[in-house]
Amino acid sequence: MNIDMIFKIAAIGILISVLAQVLNRAGREEIATLTTLAGLVIVLILVVNMIADFFTDVKAIFQLY
Repeated sequence: MNIDMIFKIAAIGILISVLAQVLNRAGREEIATLTTLAGLVIVLILVVNMIADFFTDVKAIFQLY
């Protein structure tokens, strides 16, 4: 596992958290919720790509077709 990916996910989480708090304080709860959902989707896409790479590596190691 690449340590850079963990830092990316953490940075996205911190950024989305701060942005959601600012939007909540400004009275934009709906936009804050959408921002949180967008951050979640971005992180899920990153994780799914990592899992796909993992299965590709497992296939290559065990020479599965």
